[in-house]
Amino acid sequence: MQRRETGRYESASTGGEPVRAFIPLPLPPKPGIALDGSAQQELEAATLALGRLDAVSTLLPDETLFLYAYVRKEAVLSSQIEGTQSSLSDLLLFEQEEAPGVPLDDVVEVSNYVAALEHGLNRLRGGFPLSNRLLREIHRVLLRHGRGSSKAPGEFRRSQNWIGGSRPGNATFVPPPPTVVPDCMAALERFLHATDDGLPALVRAGLAHVQFETVHPFLDGNGRLGRLLITLLLYHAGILREPLLYLSLFFKQHRTTYYDLLDAVRRTGDWESWLAFFIEGVRITAEGAVSTSRRLTNVFASDRTALQHRAGRRAGSALRVHDALKAKPILSLSAVRALTALSFPTASSSMQLLVEQGIARELTGKPRNRLFVYDRYLAILNEGAEAP
Repeated sequence: MQRRETGRYESASTGGEPVRAFIPLPLPPKPGIALDGSAQQELEAATLALGRLDAVSTLLPDETLFLYAYVRKEAVLSSQIEGTQSSLSDLLLFEQEEAPGVPLDDVVEVSNYVAALEHGLNRLRGGFPLSNRLLREIHRVLLRHGRGSSKAPGEFRRSQNWIGGSRPGNATFVPPPPTVVPDCMAALERFLHATDDGLPALVRAGLAHVQFETVHPFLDGNGRLGRLLITLLLYHAGILREPLLYLSLFFKQHRTTYYDLLDAVRRTGDWESWLAFFIEGVRITAEGAVSTSRRLTNVFASDRTALQHRAGRRAGSALRVHDALKAKPILSLSAVRALTALSFPTASSSMQLLVEQGIARELTGKPRNRLFVYDRYLAILNEGAEAP
């Protein structure tokens, strides 16, 4: 539906150049959202896919293992959209206090994302409302170290920013002036908690994401936090009991369409085309997460069976090492010992057994300070998250 522009422009001067900053109207859109028949069917399919994802999370042998790895994959993907070169392996090496293969700032940025998501989820689990205060807290963690740490972490911006272009005068888009950011975000917060507009939680998440990206309330980190907001909103609404839905891979694969549709919403008010894209992304992503969880469960079960049949008297300790690699797919022997309480000789011989069975692989080629990777596990997780 064409609604014309979904806000108004205000003339301002930034960096000595005149700009037209866009101030969005509060949500929900007017006239209201009107999804056609095919979009309604897609919404139903996406809702069912989210239900299957929520159900499968309860069937995993240990959902915390899957969540640990899946959160880190999302952190890598969301940061890659912003230009980092980090891979999932780089992040896992960094967490083992080993040198990653990319600039340290890239991995610190990804590590911050993991910490920011975990902070937000812990606050929500503790009963804290999804609010601007929480978003500022998450942003403070997101930018606490490395790049962006000098750009007012946790504070709404007090200067004009812009998107695209080398300077304000040739920017692709200029968000609202800083003087109206608090009002825009207050309106968004009210929308997040509205109960009288009849909007499904999935539609609310899609609208809120665009509004957040349009306001661009921080000096840095808006893209990453805007993508996190989707997951936090669905979790807060009770659609998912665990935060297992992340759209960064879908947005990365369809980046041009994503930005074109955001622009179309601002220019013409075509929320419906954006929502059709967003809902399709939710369905595809949820189905992919279900498939990934099942594949990982099958890999774990197959490897466990192989160890039980071939390890003989060493099966007990070998299975404990296998469990350690399921928890963290890149490990040193000292980390294995910490996770399993095995002696060094037993941990070493058990890991060697996993290497002989093709389950684990030694990464360093060194006689000391060796690292081992659970190859099949990491390969499945890495799909779509390879470094650019």
